[in-house]
Amino acid sequence: MNKYLKYPIATFVFCKIFIATTLVFAQVSDPLKPSKVDIFYVTNRAPMGTENGSILYGVDRSHSLAFGSVEVLGQDATNSTVGEPAEMGRFPETPYSLEKTKHGVRRSSDELLEHKRTALQMRNELHRRIIRTRRKEAVIFIHGYNNDFNDAVKSTAQICNDLGPDDFTCIALTWPAGGSKGVLFGYNVDRESGEFSVADLRKAIRIISSTPDLKAIHFIAHSRGTDVLSTAIQQLAIETYVAQSSIAEKLKIHNVILAAPDIDLDVAFSKILGIVSDPDLLYGKSANERVIYNPGKFHLTVYSSNGDRALSMSKALFGSDLRLGLIDTSTSQDKLDRIPKAAGLADFITVEAGGGFIGHSYFLSEQAVRHDLIELIKNEKSPSDPERSLIEEKQPLWFLPSRTSAQ
Repeated sequence: MNKYLKYPIATFVFCKIFIATTLVFAQVSDPLKPSKVDIFYVTNRAPMGTENGSILYGVDRSHSLAFGSVEVLGQDATNSTVGEPAEMGRFPETPYSLEKTKHGVRRSSDELLEHKRTALQMRNELHRRIIRTRRKEAVIFIHGYNNDFNDAVKSTAQICNDLGPDDFTCIALTWPAGGSKGVLFGYNVDRESGEFSVADLRKAIRIISSTPDLKAIHFIAHSRGTDVLSTAIQQLAIETYVAQSSIAEKLKIHNVILAAPDIDLDVAFSKILGIVSDPDLLYGKSANERVIYNPGKFHLTVYSSNGDRALSMSKALFGSDLRLGLIDTSTSQDKLDRIPKAAGLADFITVEAGGGFIGHSYFLSEQAVRHDLIELIKNEKSPSDPERSLIEEKQPLWFLPSRTSAQ
């Protein structure tokens, strides 16, 4: 008789232990394996030709929005490599031409047809990706100042690896940043390039949100990218409010996450949370000051750190009273009182440690923040849930200790 059949209980226990041990080692070793992530990108960076005919995207602006696919190999943004971008489609140059008629002006018929064709092409490609994921949700990353195309897709790939590329469709919305004029003047150039990019961002969000089978969109924006996103959200919020809807219902926007936001405190809230507080804004054909507005699943999360030296320099540069990304428990109460009562729509999380030399990249480098993003987006945990390890401070702030100090 086979010795394993002779001792069935012992054999069963051995097999269970072997399988469990194998799974543990697999889980531990998986993060060490190089991962390849296919990132869908949307950009208004100007393309640059190369000697071999491939496409590179630089720091200059393009008047035509493009989209495509690029592979990123590696687990973290700091040690990953970027493949050759494959551009799949390009919209007509903006602003679209106008045609004069006897009753006024209208959009160019040819360009309108090209716009519709390209938008359909973009939705079809996104739909192909979305139906292959478990969650049928998109995570969109928008980078900040002095980031090139590779920086943008590397960061998107790391976020995707953390959340699970089989669960989410990951999209990089990359605008023409690059700090090409030096530290000081380059910042101003990037700032205006961000303003230039708002219209293209609105266009991209509308098309992405109308993709069949897509259930939700989660935004993560960093640094100056938070201002670009905030302006686009403001304008889209006006559109949907006038249409008697919301950005959550109409555009499927659930989480808006601002990491180290390089934007003035008052400006940020006037853009993101100011729409529904305006009693004179049209709701349908007329204003309705007593309308009960349903925000759906929309939620704003802000990560900040007083160790962010990049934002301290930005504060001095703009003469800003307070940058949103510098709020923490030491912020004076009179400044905290300027944060609007957001009816549970916003959480403000101050981070213990800053990332990198100037403490500005902690959303990528700090394990505590990476873990919290997973619990927020993927596991849909509230700030009070123990899995998020947040400590409630004076309202409206939460404190996120580093993973080292929390242990």
